[in-house]
Amino acid sequence: MYDIPAVIFAGGKSSRMGRDKALLPFGGEESLAAYQHKRLSRLFKEVYLSSKEEKFAFDAPVIYDRYDQSSPLVALVSAFETLGSDEIFVLGVDIPFVEVDVIERLYAHRDASWDAVIAQSPQGVQPLCGFYRRSILPQARENLRQDIHKLQHLLKDAQTLPVTIRDEKAFINLNTPQEYQSALQ
Repeated sequence: MYDIPAVIFAGGKSSRMGRDKALLPFGGEESLAAYQHKRLSRLFKEVYLSSKEEKFAFDAPVIYDRYDQSSPLVALVSAFETLGSDEIFVLGVDIPFVEVDVIERLYAHRDASWDAVIAQSPQGVQPLCGFYRRSILPQARENLRQDIHKLQHLLKDAQTLPVTIRDEKAFINLNTPQEYQSALQ
């Protein structure tokens, strides 16, 4: 098991889904959040959920956003400000097909010279699947201050190692009801 905390980002607005996707049933679990938590708990000693509010019907530690805006950047800054860890693994709640081998490949590439080690699929960088070091926090706070919320922007300014993952299915994102229904198949 990895000693690095894992944080599942589950605080998005889910505007394209029309309802909170983190709470949709998935993979035999009561919710997508519970499914992801159960999977990551097999790999990481500590697994947290990141959210703006209390909304989960299962027992898991939650890191609440410390800022009013809603974005993965807010979740990242809040996670580092809450946890004492020098490094965290981040996974989006809505990418449930990231397999253990993907996480293991990313883990193998980590070292102190990188602020972030991030999956890169054929579609591009996947900022919600990777290891982030505390060294990225000053730039993340500056981006938050400037209201620049895209993690891709943060990663361009940081020492980022993209690790090529050729499995396109791993990063299927459940943003719409159609994508969700397709994933259930």
